[in-house]
Amino acid sequence: MSALLRRAGWRYLLGHPWQFGLSIVGVALGVAVVISIDLANSSAEQAFTLSAEAVMGRATHHIVGGPSGVPEELYSKLRVELGIRLTAPVVEGYGATPDDDGQALRVLGIDPFAEQPFRPYLSSSAPERPVTVSALLTQPGAVLMSSHTAERLGLKAGDMLPLQIGATRHTAHLIGLLEPSDAISRRAMDNLLMTDIATAQEWLDMRGRLSRIDLRLSDDGVGEQQLRRIGAALPAGVEIVPAGAQSQALAQMTRAFRFNLTAMSLLALIVGMFLIYNTMTFSVVQRRALIGILRAIGVTRAQVFKLILSESLLIAGIGTIAGILFGIVLARGLIGLVTQTINDLYFVVSVSELSVAPLSLIKGIALGLGASVLAALVPAVEATTAPPRAVESRSHIEGRWRRAVPRAAYSGVASICLGAALLAWPSRNLLMSYGAFFVIILGCALLTPAATVGLMRALGSHMRRLFGILGAMAARDVVAALSRTAVAIAALMIALATTVGVGVMIHSFRGAVARWLDTSLHADIYVSSPSLVARRNQSTLPAQLIERLAAVPGVAVVNTYRGVTVNTARGLTELVALGLDPRSYAAFNFKEGDPQQIWPAFQHGGAVIVSEPYAYHHRLTVGSTIALPTDYGEQVFPIVGIFYDYGSDHGIVMMSRRTYDRWWHDRKVTSLGIYAEPGVEIEALMESLRRQLGGQDVSIRPNRAIREASLDVFDRTFAITRVLRVLAMGVAFIGVLSALMAMQLERAREMAVLRANGLTPRQVWRLITLKTGLMGLVAGVLAMPIGTLLAALLVFVINRRSFGWTMQLEATPELLLQAPALALVAAMLAGLYPALNMARTSPALALRAE
Repeated sequence: MSALLRRAGWRYLLGHPWQFGLSIVGVALGVAVVISIDLANSSAEQAFTLSAEAVMGRATHHIVGGPSGVPEELYSKLRVELGIRLTAPVVEGYGATPDDDGQALRVLGIDPFAEQPFRPYLSSSAPERPVTVSALLTQPGAVLMSSHTAERLGLKAGDMLPLQIGATRHTAHLIGLLEPSDAISRRAMDNLLMTDIATAQEWLDMRGRLSRIDLRLSDDGVGEQQLRRIGAALPAGVEIVPAGAQSQALAQMTRAFRFNLTAMSLLALIVGMFLIYNTMTFSVVQRRALIGILRAIGVTRAQVFKLILSESLLIAGIGTIAGILFGIVLARGLIGLVTQTINDLYFVVSVSELSVAPLSLIKGIALGLGASVLAALVPAVEATTAPPRAVESRSHIEGRWRRAVPRAAYSGVASICLGAALLAWPSRNLLMSYGAFFVIILGCALLTPAATVGLMRALGSHMRRLFGILGAMAARDVVAALSRTAVAIAALMIALATTVGVGVMIHSFRGAVARWLDTSLHADIYVSSPSLVARRNQSTLPAQLIERLAAVPGVAVVNTYRGVTVNTARGLTELVALGLDPRSYAAFNFKEGDPQQIWPAFQHGGAVIVSEPYAYHHRLTVGSTIALPTDYGEQVFPIVGIFYDYGSDHGIVMMSRRTYDRWWHDRKVTSLGIYAEPGVEIEALMESLRRQLGGQDVSIRPNRAIREASLDVFDRTFAITRVLRVLAMGVAFIGVLSALMAMQLERAREMAVLRANGLTPRQVWRLITLKTGLMGLVAGVLAMPIGTLLAALLVFVINRRSFGWTMQLEATPELLLQAPALALVAAMLAGLYPALNMARTSPALALRAE
């Protein structure tokens, strides 16, 4: 019997290729979105990890300092006085090829004689061009890179490579190519430019300083003793840390960003679940007579249940495989958007190829199969619980649906209340927040049948007046086929509500950022070196250039900005030293603290101010203190103000330049804010400033250009979100088309009866089109309030818990009206083929019985 049932199920699926195919496409799209985001995230993370491992090598510990690094004398002391032989000095930074789409390169300065125990790259040179240590030490600008990187840049051994580092251009001489032994090593060395210590110190303006000192210590008693001796010998402001600690801290910076992308991708899969549910419900309704006969001749409920689930697994299996393949292709396009966002907001990472992680594929398979089985449970149970005679009656199915509408509505209200309670719970757990978010979405979906019935009753008389009897029939047909229409409407409504919610959130966020930029960009002109990370610039300006620019006629005041990253007990902290003129105080909008008390304490009292996200993540208020490692040891700084800031999701700490110079030896300046004398034309002053550059590559821009560039970064950040919204809409479109195709097959005899009673093909087409339009209208109307609700949750809860920003909800009519407009367009397009097909169907063929 089981074999016969399986053959019967397979023949049914093959007999309905449209329904079968659309279901597979829906599952495939849902899985593809999840897989592509996961692969893009994991590829970027793995590229960063491999790059960090290539630079860290086999070190067990690192000796690190503050913003100015570690004095190079310490390296000699470790090797000579303490006898720690397994040590290696490192100077590290970033450069780029000076073309339009400059390729970021990680510059690594090494001592070739100390490198072998840590990074044995010199032994992996190409056999046709062996690398000699003497060439690396004696030839000016000598560098090494992997053959794969050289090939991508169009270089060969012996070529000269222009290199942009900060404000200065240098020329590197590629003396040899490194040949990694395996694919992982090749990827790890991608975009790595190796040179000797002296060259790196010159290029990166670190003469007499090292970025760090690498150590290899055993994990036995000898190693512990060496660790204690080294710790006792370290000067103030220098510490020893386990290998990889800083890289792990950097990787954690992107955790919230990657988690939010993953959660957004799951929305497409949820919409796909409605499609699976729709398909399996239709397969049950379409075969109600067959199932009734099978039940009457002895087929058990368990066998029918297994039949429905096995069919859903077949659809899910094919759809999941197709989704994985499409997801890999889609990930190749999305990885560029993910990488660009990480480079704009966090740190430099270069991803040259996609990494297909087995764990990502396993997650895709589990989600695809799990979601499909979960969606098929209700129709499978429905097929087994009804008595044989009831199964044969179509009215029984629709009657059960209409009786279930109040229960579904009550369940929807309960789900929304549960989600609201979870969100109100005083927790910062993002997983719980998104879980509550999805519970609320489910509750809104459960309310859709009741809302559909109510809207159709309200529209019935209006449809009759506008479109005559066909309008009234269309409104009644939407309710009469509620088992088909409600699910399609719910799927489209969720996709539209998500589109509206995310759109309103982005609009609100962009408005907050634009207002913040208008306030914070107070200077007339900004001067900085080129940066590989749009949001954070740690390149510095030459001191002589700063003096020349400050002396230009027409310059009234010059504010200085120095941005560094320090390693604290709270993790990596972005520290900014400000040399501010009092006229710049208006650039800060404080959430906590009195400006009359803040600025004297900030300028002269050694106090700091912190951004809202930093205070949120670390649970700080005015009056709290922050411990920062300085060049004179750890110092505690009081917090006197918390200001609004949208430039960093992890937050920043700001102190006056006077306080910074007191505790750190670093005298570098990252950028300048220049105020013009009254009456001086800005463009003319900028031209005068450019004449002082002396060939150095420095950016001089008015504040409006900085504002536009910042908003461009914002728009690039949310580009991937727009892609996800389009894909979710694609799944919903397929859901509507699938439902309409199902109704075409299911109601063919009904349409044939209407045709036999005088309804013309044009009237049939009009009836189906009106019904489709009503479905789209209901989905669009419901999507507006639900989308606004989702936007409020994203703005006031999800964004707050993810990043700590305070924003206001800005729901414009244009954004809200997108929902019904998109719904009508999607529904009408989806209904074109079914309407034409039903209008052309011969009544005689449709009425002919076996």
